[in-house]
Amino acid sequence: MFVLDKHGVPLQPCSPARARKLLGSGRAVVHRHTPFVIRLKDRTVAESVVDGVEIGVVPGSRHTGIAVFTALAGERQGRFALQLDHRGATIHRNMLRRAAFRRRRRVANLRYRAPRFNNRAVAAGWLPPSLRHRVDTTLAWAERLTRWAPVRTGHMERAVFDTHALALGKKSLNGIEYQQGTLVGYEVREYLLAKWHHSCAYCGATGVPLNIDHIRPRSRGGTDRISNLTLACIPCNQTKDNTPVEEFLAGKPERLTKLLAQAKALLTDAAAVNSTRWALWRALDARWRTRVASGGRTKWNRIRNCLPKTHTQDALSVGTVDAITRHPSLMLVVGCTGRGTYARTRTDRHGFPRLRLPRKKLVHRFQTGDFVRAVVPTGKKAGTYTGRVAVRTKGSFNITTRHGTVQGIHHRHVILLQRADGYAYTTEKEAGASPGTPSGKSAPRSA
Repeated sequence: MFVLDKHGVPLQPCSPARARKLLGSGRAVVHRHTPFVIRLKDRTVAESVVDGVEIGVVPGSRHTGIAVFTALAGERQGRFALQLDHRGATIHRNMLRRAAFRRRRRVANLRYRAPRFNNRAVAAGWLPPSLRHRVDTTLAWAERLTRWAPVRTGHMERAVFDTHALALGKKSLNGIEYQQGTLVGYEVREYLLAKWHHSCAYCGATGVPLNIDHIRPRSRGGTDRISNLTLACIPCNQTKDNTPVEEFLAGKPERLTKLLAQAKALLTDAAAVNSTRWALWRALDARWRTRVASGGRTKWNRIRNCLPKTHTQDALSVGTVDAITRHPSLMLVVGCTGRGTYARTRTDRHGFPRLRLPRKKLVHRFQTGDFVRAVVPTGKKAGTYTGRVAVRTKGSFNITTRHGTVQGIHHRHVILLQRADGYAYTTEKEAGASPGTPSGKSAPRSA
């Protein structure tokens, strides 16, 4: 749990049990609900011993893993795990739709803004909104964690695979590189594992050793380009040999169609990561000293410490580390929802207004997205509901909890816990954590 002194300066994080004792004794108050932050009433940072914490960031196209941990003599102990879900795809989709609406109004000879002289220039380091969003939200959460924890050092994973090297594919796969390693080797394998979801492309087997295989065999003119590579379990790899994939999967036409379509999939996610990694690293390094590491080292650290594959466990394993002795049993999943729109209308599929929204967002001191608790004493909906609220001008609100949406809760039963900040919060159990404990210990390493 994050702890602040009585002036709001971050102190060393404490365990949930310690936080409960401080709150129960009246020495602390709740400063923030999610993530949970307490503020001491009788202590300042000058009267405390603050060793500091470190932060690990593993950026991704759809999800970014962030971990807060303490490090002493190469040993790490995880304190907080956060998975940030981006909405870059939604932003990209909305901008394409907006462009289509404008284009339609122009070609249909309707009222539209006259074109301006094209004298606009792109500034150095410019990123499209869908990519800039990934950098800004990751940096914003790094700044938030700095306000709640005494962060001293940052660690960031640059990227797992290089799209330029994957697209060229000039080198050949031979020997150990063909079976397990690196073409441009390890990067190719990591990309294929992500692309084919850690499963055999021919039979769908998971949890077994996987080899790199050429969809069209090299003996029949196949190349080493990334679009001609896939993953195959050892039995399928040996059975297929140099047989054309059309013959090998002749009895499975659906799997053949899916395989050929998946092989042509674009490197969209990898390109998004590679386009934003430098901008994110510069922003983090300007905030505090940030050490960079490769995806290979992250995976090696994670496997060596017997941790499962998750975004937050990768963030805990990034950089140089000897051992990871403890990791959080719960992770906070933060979804980017935005803060609403300036538009007060909703359009139909042709771009014409079909619904008008009220200009005032506050209704009885609440607005959509606020985190609230409703205590209904009597009636069909009697009970306690905690979640995000959707306001209605008539005064009956909808509350979305982890169990679903409850409609028609009167505003007099609603208590504000936390103002809307553009994010939706859920808590999930961390993979590999021991149930019923605030933090799980890593499995012992084999000799």
